[in-house]
Amino acid sequence: MPTGKRDDIDRMARLLDTQFRLPGTKMRFGLDFLVGLVPGVGDAVTGGLGLWIVHRARQEGASVFLLFRMIWNLLVDTVLGAIPLVGDIFDFAFKANRKNAAMLQRHLDKHEAKMAKAAQDA
Repeated sequence: MPTGKRDDIDRMARLLDTQFRLPGTKMRFGLDFLVGLVPGVGDAVTGGLGLWIVHRARQEGASVFLLFRMIWNLLVDTVLGAIPLVGDIFDFAFKANRKNAAMLQRHLDKHEAKMAKAAQDA
């Protein structure tokens, strides 16, 4: 997603979902997994951080449908991640923030291409 002012969205998604690598493997995890290990508050904290990405998507002009899908991903991640043990495994595998950042980037790329085509046709 890195495109100037939207770098912050990608950095946050990477920090939450893929910042660290399990030594000797290609498996990655982030603060969502680590903080989620703290019973009770961990998933709520990382869910709140994930909401910041949704907020930035809104600032970037994401559609209501896209915002709904992003919130759904985050809700699934937060609720299922809160289940002891099973939720920790789920947090390791499900990268809601990276998914949300990628969905936003696709949306913005399509919008920018449409705007460029409209400017070219004018």
